[in-house]
Amino acid sequence: MKRILFSLLLMCVSLMSDAQVSLGVHRILLPDFFSNYVASRNVEIWLPPGYSTDLRYPVLYMHDGQMLFDSTNTWNHQEWGVDEVMTQLINEKKIPACIVVGISNSGQHRRSDYAPWAAFETLTPNEKALVTYPAYTYDKDRISKVGSNSDDYLKFIFKELKPFIDSSYSTLPDKAHTFMAGSSMGGVISLYALINYPDQLGGIACLSTHWPIVNIGNENPFPLSFINYINTHLPDLTSHRIYFDHGDQGRDAEYAIWQKQVDALFLKAGANEKQYLSRYFPGEGHNEKAWNKRLSIPLTFLLSE
Repeated sequence: MKRILFSLLLMCVSLMSDAQVSLGVHRILLPDFFSNYVASRNVEIWLPPGYSTDLRYPVLYMHDGQMLFDSTNTWNHQEWGVDEVMTQLINEKKIPACIVVGISNSGQHRRSDYAPWAAFETLTPNEKALVTYPAYTYDKDRISKVGSNSDDYLKFIFKELKPFIDSSYSTLPDKAHTFMAGSSMGGVISLYALINYPDQLGGIACLSTHWPIVNIGNENPFPLSFINYINTHLPDLTSHRIYFDHGDQGRDAEYAIWQKQVDALFLKAGANEKQYLSRYFPGEGHNEKAWNKRLSIPLTFLLSE
């Protein structure tokens, strides 16, 4: 029955793809991509220059997809410039040609989609009350009263979106050629994805990872619960590449204390320079312009052969 339902889902999504909107030579928009697990959202696919079905390509999945390519459509008029950086690195032969799949966030439920459910579940009832907002209200600094939705968000990616991408485009679908990246809360969910789907991902890049997860000040129990979870669920480092970074301006000023603890966990587990890279960028803040300036570093680290 599950196989039949999933086949029907792929058929529906394939029909939807017939109405896909081209945003340029290399970009394809799949509007309101349907999911049985999370709210529908736009998915934008970037195909590398010279894309051909005679070849097969690695795939990079990126969160907050609406912020990746076009600053004229973003809330802060900034973008990562993923297409420009990718094209330059490919032309310079620093990385192989790669497909990028940008997954738009769900707006109001973004923090709940990206917050690690397993770490949330380790909190006491009083701690859970601190990090959530009451039903029928909304607080951008906390997650939903029902808790994190991240497990369902990852099911959407690995059980629905990835199979569709692999069946519709000329991909290398194996773990060694599948990557994930995000910034801020997108960094949190990328690490959580690697821990929970280590057989699906070859590497992750987490830029300006928002370790506080919720923004409630010094009483926040979430960062420590997540770091404890990481410590007890570290993935096998021999077949993964893991990248972290942060600046020291704005939100990024909060991250050094937590990033040092995470770095120590990975180093204790035996991570070497080919498997693990953590960088600090003094003077840089928490925004797309800052991430664009250094994007070539994680892309080269993940994708270089």
